[in-house]
Amino acid sequence: MTRAARLAAVPDPLLVAAASAPVLQLRGVGKRYGTQAGGVEAVAAVDLEVKQGEIVVLLGASGCGKSTLLSMIAGLEAPTIGSITAPAGRTAFMFQDAALFPWLTVADNVAFPLKMAGVPRAERARTVAELLAMVRLGEFANRRPHELSGGMRQRVALARSLAQRAELLLMDEPFAALDAMMRDHLHDELEQLWGHAGFAVLFVTHNVREAVRLGDRVLLMSPRPGRVVEEFSVDIPRPRRIDSGEVAALARKIGNRLAQTEHEGEADHG
Repeated sequence: MTRAARLAAVPDPLLVAAASAPVLQLRGVGKRYGTQAGGVEAVAAVDLEVKQGEIVVLLGASGCGKSTLLSMIAGLEAPTIGSITAPAGRTAFMFQDAALFPWLTVADNVAFPLKMAGVPRAERARTVAELLAMVRLGEFANRRPHELSGGMRQRVALARSLAQRAELLLMDEPFAALDAMMRDHLHDELEQLWGHAGFAVLFVTHNVREAVRLGDRVLLMSPRPGRVVEEFSVDIPRPRRIDSGEVAALARKIGNRLAQTEHEGEADHG
């Protein structure tokens, strides 16, 4: 099957999401560092939901609290206020850095969460082989991370995330350090795997076109303290191309609104 045919076979996520319950819910979530008098309010009063089979993108300028929000959802930090309901033990986190263990092979990196979960050796081997085939890295199973390109390391990190059988995949600007061609290729890769496995994705970026290329919904965050100030539905059929006219038009609209929120933030802090 050609790449275009594989992408065309991706199910319509809006139809899937409409019939499913949320896998992630945030209600009034806020995060403050330090004391009330002298601290910093990073995130304020965030409400959001992500449904099964949905890709939701958090978009905002650097420092607006996007990564802080993901860290709270992943359980790496506790919110100061509000509640977070996420799949217990079924949430995977993919960082901007692949964060692979340099002393382990590619196969052993992917197998690590399975080993920690007590999955038998034979089953681990089968699952790792399947996942590496899915990200087209089967022939690199015995390589070490330093022998791979940046894009290949991110594909290993994606396979390791999928090994956790996650219902929710949190992605913190995972493709930001890659060149445009590799980033576009990994957008396709992610979309194919997402369509196959049916997990939900909460994706953080400050790249407006990437947000429109990937998302079913784009949530725009304000400058610190980060709040969700506007939501954009992306009704462009998949497969999408990042350089298409439809993606560019919506990205321009969202980009203008993003610039407006940044000016409003500067005025508030001026």
